[in-house]
Amino acid sequence: MPADVIARVRAAYERIAVVERPEVWIDLRPQADVEAEAAAVDPELPLAGRLFAVKGNIDVAGLPTTAGCPSYAYRPDADATGVARLRAAGALVLGTTNLDQFATGLVGTRSPYGAVRNAHHPDLVSGGSSSGSAVAVALGIVDFALGTDTAGSGRVPAAFNGIVGLKPTYGLVPTAGVVPACASLDCVTVFARTLDEAETALAVMTDSPNRPPARRPGPWRVAVPATAQLGELDPGWAVAFEATAARLADAGAELRPIDLTAFTEAATLLYEGAFVAERYAAVGDFISKGAPDLDPTVARIITGARDIPAHRLFADRDRLAALRAVALAQLGDADALLLPTTPGHPSLAEVAADPVGTNARLGRFTNSTNLLGLAAVAVPGAPVSGADGTSDRPFGVMLIGPAHSDERLARLARLLGPAPLLAVVGAHLTGQPLNGQLLCLGARFERATRTAPRYRLYALSTSPAKPGLVRVGADGASIDAELWRIPAEGLGRLVDGLPRPMALGPVELADGSVVPGFLCTPDALSGARDITAHGGWRAYLASLPASPPDSSPHTDAG
Repeated sequence: MPADVIARVRAAYERIAVVERPEVWIDLRPQADVEAEAAAVDPELPLAGRLFAVKGNIDVAGLPTTAGCPSYAYRPDADATGVARLRAAGALVLGTTNLDQFATGLVGTRSPYGAVRNAHHPDLVSGGSSSGSAVAVALGIVDFALGTDTAGSGRVPAAFNGIVGLKPTYGLVPTAGVVPACASLDCVTVFARTLDEAETALAVMTDSPNRPPARRPGPWRVAVPATAQLGELDPGWAVAFEATAARLADAGAELRPIDLTAFTEAATLLYEGAFVAERYAAVGDFISKGAPDLDPTVARIITGARDIPAHRLFADRDRLAALRAVALAQLGDADALLLPTTPGHPSLAEVAADPVGTNARLGRFTNSTNLLGLAAVAVPGAPVSGADGTSDRPFGVMLIGPAHSDERLARLARLLGPAPLLAVVGAHLTGQPLNGQLLCLGARFERATRTAPRYRLYALSTSPAKPGLVRVGADGASIDAELWRIPAEGLGRLVDGLPRPMALGPVELADGSVVPGFLCTPDALSGARDITAHGGWRAYLASLPASPPDSSPHTDAG
């Protein structure tokens, strides 16, 4: 295990050199230090050997915390709580990443360390403020990365770079060791290329949540506003949003109309109301001293909040409470609200021409989430299509739900992702007795394949007859298998009903890829026959002597 982890660390630093994106990072740890940690990692830990990056406003012991402003930097004595929990679980920090200074922005360009370019389209913005973290994930350098989200900073960069962004319920991840933007709203967020990766990291960092009541039986209920209520969108955005909603409907979700007015009106309060004064409370004294490395747009926004009168804050709080009541009533018993993450995707040149207006537009759908006390997950949506010059720009959507609906939102978001692959080696193979279970769950045959040569196959004493696949390493062999595409919901139902000794776990294929597959718990192998030499379940069945004809009367059971 340590050798594998060291190899992954070396590959990450090689990737950093190949992509040539120095603006992604504020401080990289020396490779030798990370390799030394990799050599000592406990392989039994849940995140053993996973590599991650940390937004530069979150403390990492041994590195300066800059919040995107070199003159503000301090050296923390300890990791932020979330970082400490990830490292204790075996994950390895590569470094801290660039951001819109003091986490004030949604564009990724407001930094003395340079504008962070989009991972796939360098002439477009990466999104902010957690720009470097999102791009480090999208470029394949790290497995996941931490950001923060007050106005959308953990979701906008996810949308612009085609990855997943989890913005949990406020307070679910402690913010100790995080430079505040608006302390009453800030959330630590996770970027990853897959929901599974993001959820695993989030689970390690969280305090135990107060889970909501179990949802009642029935299809998922998703609130979807009329496209006309979304306001002006980039070319192709409306079509992509409608196509994404249709994908949810095709997956069995019940789509409901919703009036979005309360959500969009609440969004304007974050920067146009008195709540922006909390940003001045966080770093206003420092900014007022006029350090030479301050971003002028950030400095103007924060110092402009200095003289907001207290009575305006109380009035805005009352206004927000009224809007929250209306918004939650509109949401009703829906599991989630579906929205585009942003109304468009600007270029670096467009932001330079209008830094405030372009940024403000990007927060149209994200700014209200924390003000209303909601949770959200941002995932890639249906691709933008059409001959409009933006056909290759990533398009992302958010699923927003009540506080502590984080797990529910992630399950729902899986309906929008590609159906996962499932490896089967026995009774679920085509033509075998349990194959109908896969078909009933919406699974479709993908291709025949073989496992890596690290497994042994056993004939178990079960009814119907089935084999048990066990990973053994050096004494293993390659076993015939099939890959099936199965909807995420179907896979969940399959796992929920899986009888012992069967289990679902990672199965390595001959091409080196790893997919979920049927395995067997070792305790069931007592007395089981080792049939590995046959190379697969069908070959073993073919080797058995033919059963004698049954001369007893038959009853047609249907």
